[in-house]
Amino acid sequence: MKNESTKSSGNVFTDMGFEPAEAAVLQMRASLMSDLRLYIENNKLTQAEAAKRLGIAQSRVSDLVRGKWEKFSLEMLITLETRLGRSVRVELAA
Repeated sequence: MKNESTKSSGNVFTDMGFEPAEAAVLQMRASLMSDLRLYIENNKLTQAEAAKRLGIAQSRVSDLVRGKWEKFSLEMLITLETRLGRSVRVELAA
């Protein structure tokens, strides 16, 4: 049995077959979710503490830390970042 590999495009969602525009949004959502999970972890917050800081229900924090990306829009994830006093910047590349 021979292992075959394909070079990544740099976006796992593109590699999975999503259209480029949708893949870009999914990649941004995944990145923001990862960042928020790391913030919670690095600050050793309980889900209740994180919920209070983020202004959302504890059940939503649970969805966030479990990676349920389908439950969070890009807009909501940006809102959560700003509630932590952080800014989100979009970089355009050709």
